[in-house]
Amino acid sequence: MKRNDTWVLVADASRARLFRIGDDHHLVPAYAHDIVGSDLQSREMGSDRPGRMYDRKGGGRHAAEPPTDPKRHAKFELAHGVAAILDAERKKNAFEQLVVVAPPQFLGDLRASMPDHLKHLIVREINKDLSALSALDLEAQLAGLLPSS
Repeated sequence: MKRNDTWVLVADASRARLFRIGDDHHLVPAYAHDIVGSDLQSREMGSDRPGRMYDRKGGGRHAAEPPTDPKRHAKFELAHGVAAILDAERKKNAFEQLVVVAPPQFLGDLRASMPDHLKHLIVREINKDLSALSALDLEAQLAGLLPSS
């Protein structure tokens, strides 16, 4: 691959796709497959009922709440996995610039998961959830917003 490639990450909390901007300015898949996270509900992720705890005062008992919502944790894990893949590809000099298209919460998770040298390659962040669109529809939505390679 050319060193001056620009990659476009299109993601939401359950999947991510990587494209590169081709010579004809069309989006071309840059990674062999979609990066897929979990789309289970929080109640489906927990294997058991929560434990029981006694109240500090009195004899009442209540269910213990998990410290982190399992679904929220799965979203953060996906962001961490995407950042790791991007960093591995950066080390192979697969791209020089990165455009990130994702909803706000996933964008924040992704930023928190990226090392600084990867963050410096981001030339544009687009705060939208366009993950369900086809490559052709993405091109139409992102027309004029992507840098030319």
